[in-house]
Amino acid sequence: MMIHDVPKPELSPNFTIDDIHKIREWHYEMLKDATVDERIEFYNVEGDKARAQREQDRTESAENEIKAG
Repeated sequence: MMIHDVPKPELSPNFTIDDIHKIREWHYEMLKDATVDERIEFYNVEGDKARAQREQDRTESAENEIKAG
């Protein structure tokens, strides 16, 4: 697999346009030598992680609303 192990960039607390540039450069460096299949796998895996995190956040938010109200 030719996905490079590049450390994640540090993002500012206010999330600026510079942060977007850092993320784009980080993705480029990680995937610059990856094959199409490796890129597809990478995005599928990362997408699944994001969906699971979003669902967890929604569940926790709903639980907090029930407790509060």
